[in-house]
Amino acid sequence: MPVVAEALFRAKETLCSLLSALCLIFAAMFPVYDVIVVGAGHAGCEAAVAAANMGSRVLLATMNMQTIAQMSCNPAMGGVAKGQIVREIDALGGYSGIVTDHTMIQFRMLNRSKGPAMWSPRAQSDRLRFAEKWRLMLEANPLVDFWQEMVTGLIIKDGRVAGVHTSLGLEIPGKAVVLTNGTFLNGVIHIGEKQFGGGRAGERAATGITEQLISLGFEAGRMKTGTPPRVDGRSLDYDRMEMQPGDEPAGRFSYTETPPLLKQRPCYITYTSSAVHDTLRTGFDRSPMFNGRIQGLGPRYCPSIEDKIDRFADKDRHQLFVEPEGWDTVEVYVNGFSSSLPEDVQYEALRKVEGFENCRMFRPGYAIEYDYFPPTQLSSSLETRLVKNLFFAGQINGTTGYEEAASQGLIAGLNAHLAIHEEAPFVLKRSEAYIGVLIDDLINKGTLEPYRMFTSRAEHRILLRQDNADIRLTPLVQSIGMKGLDERMDRVNQKVHGIRQIEALMAGLNADPDQINPYLESIGSSTISQKTKTDLILSRPGISIQDLVVYLPELAQSLTPFDEETLSLAEVNLKYRGYIEREREMVDKMNRLEELVLHESIDYSKISSLSIESREKLMRMRPRTLGQASRISGVSPSDISVLLVHIGR
Repeated sequence: MPVVAEALFRAKETLCSLLSALCLIFAAMFPVYDVIVVGAGHAGCEAAVAAANMGSRVLLATMNMQTIAQMSCNPAMGGVAKGQIVREIDALGGYSGIVTDHTMIQFRMLNRSKGPAMWSPRAQSDRLRFAEKWRLMLEANPLVDFWQEMVTGLIIKDGRVAGVHTSLGLEIPGKAVVLTNGTFLNGVIHIGEKQFGGGRAGERAATGITEQLISLGFEAGRMKTGTPPRVDGRSLDYDRMEMQPGDEPAGRFSYTETPPLLKQRPCYITYTSSAVHDTLRTGFDRSPMFNGRIQGLGPRYCPSIEDKIDRFADKDRHQLFVEPEGWDTVEVYVNGFSSSLPEDVQYEALRKVEGFENCRMFRPGYAIEYDYFPPTQLSSSLETRLVKNLFFAGQINGTTGYEEAASQGLIAGLNAHLAIHEEAPFVLKRSEAYIGVLIDDLINKGTLEPYRMFTSRAEHRILLRQDNADIRLTPLVQSIGMKGLDERMDRVNQKVHGIRQIEALMAGLNADPDQINPYLESIGSSTISQKTKTDLILSRPGISIQDLVVYLPELAQSLTPFDEETLSLAEVNLKYRGYIEREREMVDKMNRLEELVLHESIDYSKISSLSIESREKLMRMRPRTLGQASRISGVSPSDISVLLVHIGR
C-alpha cells in the first residue's frame, strides 16, 4: 500500500507539473486582452475596431477565419432607416460605410419622393469583396489579434467576466468580453422535413455558451430567420423582368474620401403568380413552419414566401428583387423568396416565376432557429446586468439585419473599453441617433420577434437625417477619446461653418421680382411684388437652391465656394427650419426627464404607491433616468409622478 500511495503521489505531482507547464504555455500564447470579441460577423467586426480604435488590445475569436464579415443573407447594406444607421456608424468611427463604399456595385437613395427625413441610402454589395475588405481593414489594425476556434464558455470571477474557454480547453484571459454570436448559438437549419445543426449553411453551430448563461440566471429564448435560394444568373431571362438601375451619379455612405462608384450593375424586379403560389402550397404539409418543428418567431417585416401567401391569401402576386451577388459571379440572390420548404418544391415554384422558367438553383433557401437573450437584461451600454464587463451585441439581442448588428457591436466595443477603464458609458439618446432609438427600444421594451429599425420608430427623425450624422455624432465620439478622427472633425467643422455662411447669405440676399417671377409663374407659385429674401423663396414647396441659382446670378456667384453636400444640408435647414425648431423644443422638454437620475440604491419594492407591475419592472431593469423609466412597458404616467415625488421633484 505505501508503494501504491507513493506512486499516486508522484503521479499527482507529475499531473500538477504538466498543468502548470500548460498554463505557462497558454499564458505565453495569450496575453491578458482588454477586450475579447466572440464572433466575427458585422457586430463582432465593428466591436473589435471600436475597442481597438479606443486603444484596447482586442482578440477577435471566430470559428472560421474565412467567413469574417460574411454577408449571410442578402448582399446589400442600408435601406429604409438602415441606411441612416450605416451613416451613423461611419460618423462614430466604424468601418461599415467605408467597406460598403469600396465594394458596392449599385447605389440608390430610397424615398426621394418624400421629405429629407425619409431619405435612406442603400447599396448592393459584392459579397466576396465586402468580406475581403473588412478582413484587410481588421488586419491593418495592430491592436486586433485573431483566434480561430469555438468559444464554449466564459470565465467568471466574483461576478465579473475574466476571459473565455475554448473547445480545445484553452483559457484566454480578458478584462471584458463582447458576445456577438449571431445565429450560431445552438443553431438548427430547416429545409422541408430535414433539420441539422448549423449556424449558417455549411458551418456548425456553437454550443456551451447558452447553457452557461442560463445557469448564471440569464433568460433565453428562440428566434428564427431565413434566407432565399441562390440561382444561376446565366439561366435567367432578364428581358422579361423590370430593370432597376442605380442612381446617377452614385452616392456613398462614408463621410471620408472613399472612391466614387463610376460603373453600376442593375438589379431586376419580377413577381410571383397564382401558379407559383399553388406550387408552393403543395409543400405546406412538409413545411417546418406549419407542422410545428420551428418554434421560434421569425421577422415580421421579412417573412418567408410561404408565410406571405398564407397570411395574404387575397394577393395573387408578390414582388421579387433579383440581385446580383457581385461583379464577377453569376450567382443571384432572389430577395423576397425566403423559404424553408422542401428543395424540390422551391425549385418547381421558382421555375414558374416570370423570367425564371429555365433557372438553375445553386442552393435552396432555408430557415434557421437560434438562441437569443431578451435585451431587457442589458443596461443602456449593452453590458449585462448580471455579469460585469460582459456585453451582448447583434442577433443575440433579438435583432435582425447587418446594420442593426453592426451598430450594436460598435456601441458594445466602445463601452467595453470604457468599462475596463472605469469611465462613464457612452450612451446615445433617442434624440441623437437611430442607434439610440434602437438600443433604447431593446433594453426598455424588449422584443418577442426579430427587431428591425424603421424611420417610424424614431420620434425625432427630422433631426436624425442621413445627411447630418457626422455633425451629430463625430464630436461625441471624439470627446471620449477615439483615435484617428482629426480629418473627420476638420470636415465636420468646415461643413458646419459653410452651412452657417450659406444661411447668412440667403437671409441677406434679395431676389428682384423681374428676375424670379418668370420662374415662379412657370411652376405655378405666386409671384412677388417687391424684393424678397432668397431664404423665404426657398422655403416654398418645390423650389431648390439649384433652381434659384439659374435665375439669380448674384446668388450663383456667392455659392460657388461651397460643395454640393454643404449646399444640400443648408437647403434642408432653411426649407424645414420651422419643423426643426419645433422638434428641438420637444427634445428639450424630453431631456428634462433624461436629466433626472435614478440612483442604483433606490428600492422600488418599498415604494408602495407604485403599481405592482411597475415595482417588478423597475427592480429588474434598474433604469438610469426618469426618461428611461417612462419608456418601460408597464410603467404608467402615474408611476412616473410617484417617482418624481420620491426623488424630490
